[in-house]
Amino acid sequence: MKTLIKNIKELVQIENNPRLKVCGDDMAKMDSIKNAYLIINDDLIEDFGEMANIKGDESSFDKVIDANGKMVFPSFCDSHTHLVYSGSREIEYIDKIRGLSYEEIAERGGGILNSAKRLQEASEEELYNDAMLRLDEIIRMGTGAVEIKSGYGLTTEAELKMLRVIKRLKENSPLTIKSNFLGAHGVPMEYRGRQGEFVDKVINEMIPLVAKDNLADFIDVFCDKGFFTVEETDRILKEGVKYGMIPKIHANELDYSGGVQIAVKHNALSCDHLEFVGEKEIEALLNSQTMPTVLPGAAFFLNMVCSPVRNMMKAGLPIALASDFNPGSSPSGNMQMILSFACVNYKMTPQEAFNATTINSAYAMGISKTHGSIARGKVANFYITKEIPTLEYLPYYYGTNKVDRAFLNGIEY
Repeated sequence: MKTLIKNIKELVQIENNPRLKVCGDDMAKMDSIKNAYLIINDDLIEDFGEMANIKGDESSFDKVIDANGKMVFPSFCDSHTHLVYSGSREIEYIDKIRGLSYEEIAERGGGILNSAKRLQEASEEELYNDAMLRLDEIIRMGTGAVEIKSGYGLTTEAELKMLRVIKRLKENSPLTIKSNFLGAHGVPMEYRGRQGEFVDKVINEMIPLVAKDNLADFIDVFCDKGFFTVEETDRILKEGVKYGMIPKIHANELDYSGGVQIAVKHNALSCDHLEFVGEKEIEALLNSQTMPTVLPGAAFFLNMVCSPVRNMMKAGLPIALASDFNPGSSPSGNMQMILSFACVNYKMTPQEAFNATTINSAYAMGISKTHGSIARGKVANFYITKEIPTLEYLPYYYGTNKVDRAFLNGIEY
């Protein structure tokens, strides 16, 4: 099926020579075409350009969409979520308001342990149906690709259950989905004081079973103060790599943990959170292919310090942004809000924020060859906005959905 979208007010983030990622000063640059057309052939982008240069007539297309007064953007790529979960955690939200810290809530059996208990009790069907509703929600807000992590199981069977649900979502959702095994997300209460034994269980029992059924693209660890050590992280990532899983890391959300350096050592695809980043962390990342990924929703919700994004970009690093959609520390998958947080709290320009939520977050999922920009031959994941005056308006006018029509694989949803 061949589709023409005509009279586009502005076609944003076009690439004639597609890149895998955007770094440093280049993050402030983003090409676009005003009064543009976009041609989709089945599930791929075939062509684009100025309306004055369009070839042929409308009768040669199966479908014609008039986008007069509206803009077209590539879909967001959300490279860090935990959106398969059971139940909400608004009671902990009240605890946070009353002054309890993330660590204090975790020590009381809340946080990840709370979600783990609920997930262990939920059926796969319940988890799948709830997650599909969340996926439908983020599609309507402009997301076209998403990484979903396990980590709320903390037992072998519950982790496998989560990953089976993610596999089923991959098979049935139009979104591009990547799965991440995060068995080392927290330490179960019964292993408190015996953390090494739980690490052994992740390595010797969980990883082989996850690999046996090909349930995960990535292997991840929460390497941070009060969670898993650098040495434990090193062991887990080494074992995951043996089974073909690509490393990723949760690091430096709560303190300087050494997580950035261990991510670089293992050539991790991304290193995520990064509230605590200094010169040593920046230097390590500069000499790597690891994508620094910042999660503005979590920092906002937990009222944490913001990652020094401007220092990182000034040094020449790329930045990716993701939602961290989860029930405890970032209960939203709205990437439009992530744009707004990026501009207000991190002082990123709209162009930098768009690059961070598309091409760079696609890189953090390993899909930037096919997603993250408007380029010939890339997957036709994009959205048409409502009538808006400028691209800057999208992060500026926060709190409402500016997406009018969302397309995944060339099909409208």
